Amino acid sequence: MKKMVLYAVVATTTLSSVLATTAPAMAQYYDRRPPGYGYRDQRPPPPPPRRRHNNDGAVIAGGLAAGVLGGLIGGAIANGNSGPRYIDPPPPPPPRCWFEDREVPNAYDGGYHMESLRVCR
Repeated sequence: MKKMVLYAVVATTTLSSVLATTAPAMAQYYDRRPPGYGYRDQRPPPPPPRRRHNNDGAVIAGGLAAGVLGGLIGGAIANGNSGPRYIDPPPPPPPRCWFEDREVPNAYDGGYHMESLRVCR
């Protein structure tokens, strides 16, 4: 479904740029004198005032910020795994163990003797 939507957006963008209409361009003035100078009685226009600061850095920073933000949003959409994640449960606590003296059967003479045994619960 995501690929179909993506293909539709790409196709719409491409088709709209191909079918965009432009106004006809004119290379010459046919009905009136062109503005500016070029005739004997006209002086050239004064040069435009020099601009000292042209906020090109703000334009570049805005473009970079838009690219980063768009990449984050696009990556989140493309990831698609926004549901809950499975996390392994924590390991069980270690057993509680201690040593107890108990009587155990003796293998040699059939009697009993005392040994310290480790008991865990």
